[in-house]
Amino acid sequence: MARHKSYAVAQETEPALDISSLIDVCFLLLIYFLVVTTIQKREMDVPMLLPGDRVENSDSDSIEPLFITVDEHGAISTGSGPSMMLLDTDASSRDLPLLTQQLVLLSATRKTPLVQINIHEMTAQQRVLDVLNALVGVGIHHVTFTDFFQG
Repeated sequence: MARHKSYAVAQETEPALDISSLIDVCFLLLIYFLVVTTIQKREMDVPMLLPGDRVENSDSDSIEPLFITVDEHGAISTGSGPSMMLLDTDASSRDLPLLTQQLVLLSATRKTPLVQINIHEMTAQQRVLDVLNALVGVGIHHVTFTDFFQG
């Protein structure tokens, strides 16, 4: 009789995965994205007065509003017709120093300044928010939007 040789079957072990280096890579990526992100300037809360909420003020009807025009390139000008002045033209800058300076003068001369904003249909939304932030920063809350573009 022939002898059968029996071979010992090697026991297979479960494969192991060392994830300690994976965790290090995840933390490095997290730190990288935290460092390279830019922090955007926070939008201000813009209180709105609806047409039905109009405060009865006899001298507000006689005051002519300040006209602010924002064109499709983001250039901001004030006034209307021949008295129109071009103020802030750099659309990449979110600070509007010339407009803010004029709004400070307006709020100092009038008790309740009125502002009417004319916006071109191709104006970037961020540029409109920059104008609203400048108005709220100065304390002007009586704002009207129009769909008529002058310029």
